[in-house]
Amino acid sequence: MVGAYARCVENQPLPHSSPRTAAFFDLDKTVIAKSSALTFSKSFYQGGLINRRAVLRTAYTQFIFLAGGADHDQMERMREYLSALCKGWNVRQVREIVAEALHDLIDPIIYDEAASLIEAHHTAGRDVVIVSSSGAEVVEPIGEMLGADRVVATRMVVGEDGCFTGEIEYYAYGPTKAEAVRELAESEGYDLARCYAYSDSITDVPMLEAVGHPHVVNPDRALRREAVAREWPVLVFSKPVRLKQRLPGFSVTARPALVAAAAVGAAAATAGLVWYASRRRAAAAFAPA
Repeated sequence: MVGAYARCVENQPLPHSSPRTAAFFDLDKTVIAKSSALTFSKSFYQGGLINRRAVLRTAYTQFIFLAGGADHDQMERMREYLSALCKGWNVRQVREIVAEALHDLIDPIIYDEAASLIEAHHTAGRDVVIVSSSGAEVVEPIGEMLGADRVVATRMVVGEDGCFTGEIEYYAYGPTKAEAVRELAESEGYDLARCYAYSDSITDVPMLEAVGHPHVVNPDRALRREAVAREWPVLVFSKPVRLKQRLPGFSVTARPALVAAAAVGAAAATAGLVWYASRRRAAAAFAPA
């Protein structure tokens, strides 16, 4: 069941209102400015996990992702390629590479607007849940950095030798994200009619439909049309900023317990294309429904 993949992260929870509510965030191009999975290609190359040709291919894939997004078929090809690429990787080595490079690679590309939204939802007493099709070994540490309460992410099968088999155990993509949201609502007591969701991709429409307050962020063309038709609020996140710049006293240290719990290789990332809207509309989302 998907509930098994909704991992808590090591952040102190705030007191909850009754009934409980949550804000569900896609990750790539919603909270961070790039694909979280593809961002680590250079580090995997330096660690000897991939060759130069693979680095160039992932760089090209990242370019396509940033320039215009990817449709369902392209996402499937990305998933198949990345699953095959990580076959045979030692899980412990992957975790060590991610832990070492995480803050240098991810911290600078977190959207300031997204970080502010997360803070506002926590202030309003809502849980924050990251729901991403990227690999859990990346998403869980990012979730901890951001102060998220739970993370749902893709997981790969790990063999008895401690290496990825190339098979996907759980793929957090499309309708599966909506299933995860509904299962969490049932297990945690969230009132979905009062919950929020944020995404950039048309593939996340099922997750957006599952809550009472859907918001689109930097949407691709298809999601833009859907948002107009449904009159969903549209936000533009365009200001990546280091967390240390937002919070001068902020310091980050890797948490071994979290890193040890993360057990997955690279996976496909969600796609999107920037669309413009007034940031002031985000302020209305902070007030309790």
